[in-house]
Amino acid sequence: MGKLLTEYVDLSDIKLAYREHGNGPAVILLHGNSENKKIFEKYQLIYFSEYKTIAVDSRGHGQSISNDNEYSIKQYADDIVRLCQAKGIKESYVIGYSDGANIALILAFIAPQIFKKVLAISPNYLASGVKDSYLRLTRGGVKILEFLGKCGFHTQKAIVRFMLVLNDIGITDAELSSIQTSLKVLYAENDAIKEEHIKHIGYLIPHSIIKMIKKCNHMTILNKVETVNEIKEYFGRS
Repeated sequence: MGKLLTEYVDLSDIKLAYREHGNGPAVILLHGNSENKKIFEKYQLIYFSEYKTIAVDSRGHGQSISNDNEYSIKQYADDIVRLCQAKGIKESYVIGYSDGANIALILAFIAPQIFKKVLAISPNYLASGVKDSYLRLTRGGVKILEFLGKCGFHTQKAIVRFMLVLNDIGITDAELSSIQTSLKVLYAENDAIKEEHIKHIGYLIPHSIIKMIKKCNHMTILNKVETVNEIKEYFGRS
């Protein structure tokens, strides 16, 4: 299948880790909360090998190196813009999953000149867009991590990451409505995000495309054949 090597770009306040593979149009790959670039191995080596894919470890995740007391989706998006500038990438597509999809929404707003097509898998711009059961699970996880922290374990990074789920990402309805970048949203039949919230995102963003992927959930949607085919069809459009 080949091997993907980790590289770094130094952005002064962070050494951002990424894996690059292939030639062709650039595609930035953005993982979810508490995950890392490895979830995109098949995307890089098999599904989108005809593209130059760049799978990035978000700040506080994977092999990226920085000293932070807090994280934000806006900060993550700024890191991606700076990555593109450092690597001389003037145009790119984006595939973002979960928190990566939230980063993708911000990128579509702040840098439409770079990101020509954005594919967001299971995004939410408001914490209230997440189903209550997942919010309760996240709050419970934070309490457990806080207890472990008091016992001497290093849990602060994980706590700060989990808090991203419990907070809005920092973009308004008006800002979403002003997005001109081409955007497609995919979500799972049994997603962690409320269907009405996904549809509201589609309502707000002009000319966006919304599609449900059946017989999957938030954790399994990424590697469903239908998901991959929907992305390929979208990227293949002129």
